[in-house]
Amino acid sequence: MDWKKGRGKLGLLKPLLGKWVAHADSEMGLVECERIFVKSLDDAYITLNANWDVAGKPYKEMAMIGVNSQKQIGFWSFTSDGKQSQGLLVDAPEIHPQAIVFEANMPAGIARMAYWPDEAEGFRWVVESKNKKGWNRFVEHHYLSV
Repeated sequence: MDWKKGRGKLGLLKPLLGKWVAHADSEMGLVECERIFVKSLDDAYITLNANWDVAGKPYKEMAMIGVNSQKQIGFWSFTSDGKQSQGLLVDAPEIHPQAIVFEANMPAGIARMAYWPDEAEGFRWVVESKNKKGWNRFVEHHYLSV
């Protein structure tokens, strides 16, 4: 996969642009997730639309990734169950040297999500929660281009 950054502050997200799909097993059954990343608002933001099918039940997320008023790259996420979250880009080289990682304060504590290139094709995506011993990975998907 071409994991080359583009120009500008949001150029690091260039490898994610496009339409991607993952299939995974979970405790709730089979999961399919489609993620669509597109430039929006005159390239000032990247919009993510994620469409989940979790064991036959739909779940949707819409997120904007951009530069906040403090000149930091952040995200603002809204989901079909009425939840909202926001967070900031952070470094996490322990995940992968090229990982794009966002961290957020959630009602249950600190969480992070990360994207990085898969060795063979597509990219990997994980969600982790922070605990006393470090990071607990509880979701991992392998996304392929559609």
